[in-house]
Amino acid sequence: MPDPRAYPSFWENADGADLFAPDVLAGLEADAAEVLTRYPQKRSALLPLLHLVQSIDGYVSGRGIEWCARKLDLTTAEVSGVATFYTQYKRHPNGEYTIGVCTNTLCAIMGGDQIFDELSAHLGVGHDETTADGKITLERVECNAACDYAPVVMANWEFFDNQTPESAKKLTDDLRSGAEVRPSRGADRVCGFKHISRVLAGFPDGRADEGVGAGPASVEGLQVAHQHGWRAPGEDDSASATRQDTAAGAGTAPQPGQHMSVDTPANPPDTKPGDGDSANGKGQA
Repeated sequence: MPDPRAYPSFWENADGADLFAPDVLAGLEADAAEVLTRYPQKRSALLPLLHLVQSIDGYVSGRGIEWCARKLDLTTAEVSGVATFYTQYKRHPNGEYTIGVCTNTLCAIMGGDQIFDELSAHLGVGHDETTADGKITLERVECNAACDYAPVVMANWEFFDNQTPESAKKLTDDLRSGAEVRPSRGADRVCGFKHISRVLAGFPDGRADEGVGAGPASVEGLQVAHQHGWRAPGEDDSASATRQDTAAGAGTAPQPGQHMSVDTPANPPDTKPGDGDSANGKGQA
């Protein structure tokens, strides 16, 4: 277990409200050590560590912000700036299931606005609000990246395609009742918010290959093109090969002092571009 003296703010608190329990802190430290091995610059691990905090607290808590800052040698302001930029990070307690209704252009005109309005009335909550039982947090989202199945609703980022107000209300009712709910595509069932946050932190749950990936609507255009032998205007096999060679940099050599994307040297661990004496990984004034 980590030495408590190394984390005084987690252990020395008058009312104990902001303490990570020793076993929880030990688990966080072990998981963080694994995450940090994936990145040469440890500050790059901030996004997965924020998801990891959410998998414990159900949102990015104040103690989670401070833990990430200490772990990555960042300020709490730097960590908070990232946590408030991305909508997948919640800065107040979140429900067990986040229901995201796409109200971007295509989904909206196909019924997304009506779905959101009726769900809001059905659940008694508005955007980014949580039902009294703590089960459902309702959100408007800008795009679920599934326009071919509009209107789309997501439950903890699992797809529910071709929705109606009635089907969306049934979805939330089933989740609140504890029923096992199967998405339209992807994983075989919807898991809780904390579970999914741990997956997003980079700890697979073994469900990546469950269910259908791209459904028929997603590949309809490709199928029609194949049936008719369609190609992009002016494209033939030789032209395609030429473009692929060019894209790969074939026959192109960098000028002295220049680098291509495939041979640009990386910064040594935990240094930033512009740091002095990069050869030994230490900056100089």
